[in-house]
Amino acid sequence: MSDERTVKKEYENLLSIAATRCKGEDEIAMIRKAYDYACEAYKDSALGNGETYILHPIRIATIVVSAIGLGYKSICASLLIDVPAFVDNAPDAIRNLFGNKVAQLVDGLAQMRKILDTSETPKEEESGEDLQAENFKRVLLTMGDDVRVVLIKLADRLDKCRHIDVYTAAKAHKYLDEIKGIFIPLAHRLGLYTVKSELENIWLRYKHPEEYQEIERRIDRDVAQRSRDIDEFIEPVSEALTASGLSFEIKKRIKTPYSIWHKMLTKHVSFEQIYDLYAVRIIFDLGQRDPDAERRTAFEIYQTIISMYPDKPNRLRNWIRQPKPNGYEALHCTVMSKAGIWVEVQIRSRRMDDIAEKGIAAHWSYKQDGYLSENDTQVDRWLKKVQEIISSDDVDSLDLLDIIQDELSTKSIVVFTPAGEQRSIPKGSTVLDFAYTVHTGIGNQAIAAKVNMKLVPLSRKLRNGDLVEILTARRSSPKPEWLSFLQTRHARRKVLEFLKSAGDEQFNRGEAFLKDMEDSRKSDITLRVSLQGSNRPGLLEDIENALRQIDGIDDVVISEL
Repeated sequence: MSDERTVKKEYENLLSIAATRCKGEDEIAMIRKAYDYACEAYKDSALGNGETYILHPIRIATIVVSAIGLGYKSICASLLIDVPAFVDNAPDAIRNLFGNKVAQLVDGLAQMRKILDTSETPKEEESGEDLQAENFKRVLLTMGDDVRVVLIKLADRLDKCRHIDVYTAAKAHKYLDEIKGIFIPLAHRLGLYTVKSELENIWLRYKHPEEYQEIERRIDRDVAQRSRDIDEFIEPVSEALTASGLSFEIKKRIKTPYSIWHKMLTKHVSFEQIYDLYAVRIIFDLGQRDPDAERRTAFEIYQTIISMYPDKPNRLRNWIRQPKPNGYEALHCTVMSKAGIWVEVQIRSRRMDDIAEKGIAAHWSYKQDGYLSENDTQVDRWLKKVQEIISSDDVDSLDLLDIIQDELSTKSIVVFTPAGEQRSIPKGSTVLDFAYTVHTGIGNQAIAAKVNMKLVPLSRKLRNGDLVEILTARRSSPKPEWLSFLQTRHARRKVLEFLKSAGDEQFNRGEAFLKDMEDSRKSDITLRVSLQGSNRPGLLEDIENALRQIDGIDDVVISEL
């Protein structure tokens, strides 16, 4: 297909999708105007594979509207994304032709391009981690008051990674490092599951090709064997929900290669030991805006499913009662099919599904349409938190990266301050970890805490819903011993920084504590269980699988004594 025909096809596809988001012919006309201006700006330029340059902006705009759900101003900004690099005095021209908001978006994208494109290699005094952390902070700073800049840049990086073979090895390596260190965490925190999953799989395919191909092969083989089993699992559920008069659709899903690889790596389980390899998603429509009705319907569907299939109670995940920090809401359960395989069932309303797939853009869309619930502020809280962090003198770039990594590496729980403020912290965090999330000074001067009005030590691990008050003393300071129970990277880094400033002896004691802790985690733990009189088939395998799912257990070996 010639370039001209390819451009025409891609552009017509963009307009067709955009028509579903635009509110009239005026907005479509603005998109056409942006396209014409971009074509003129890029007319003598080509992409790395020889294709005409305009194809890349068209593809960005298509991702922006189809995968993220943004509107016509973001589509225009996507088409104009690189115009400032090609046209003199472009900012003024764009402002005159398309208005202030589109000009601000294009300017934010130009700033982000400079941040990322001018940092090919770290300076002599910088480590790779320092540079990545600084870039991460600077990318967040470019959001300003409009997160759409980051959303459009995510689409830009996704399209470049889809065509990563056209770049030099050095450029491809740089892009892959950036999507892993910057754009995947951002997609996760902004609730963009579809974009995040595709970026993760691209990263794995190029960084660990053998593992990726092996998992793909295993998935293809397993799906071929199990496709009929999943259909047979769905059939009675579909019949029961239809009989109840519910409007719904059911989708089948296989866990992505990256998520399988990551779980095998972190949980030390085999491919066969992954419970949620198969998932069935039930999306229901109520035809009314009633969060309470959504919750009731989700649990009615859950009751219908477990009346047909035995469930695994410890795998029930209620993210409707307590949504994830990125706004994700759903009810997950894992049940045993008649074919003898574990199937994860994800239950969502149409609103929940839109937010799960398109993240923050869908969240804002429902909010603007007047669909408000107590969960709508989850994403807003995170954005406010990011703005506070990046403008704080107390947190440097590495701290920011630590905070994000802490959030990504573990599940979250929610605790409350004495003023009733809700805060999300990594599961397993101690009172002292929480103190350092509030402020470094509070962490450094902490002596104890009150949890649910009872006095507790700093090492006390927090639970979901705890009310936490930190007690401080002006003359108190961090102790090397604290490193033996702190769980988050951010808190450990702050303690080490203080100990280093206090002198070599204190710092060396702190490092010794960390080494001892690491050694103790590597040591074997023997768990003796009496199974006398029990001969249930598969019992040992079930025990082994259950132990592997526990956080902190790296490996399980079961042997006869």
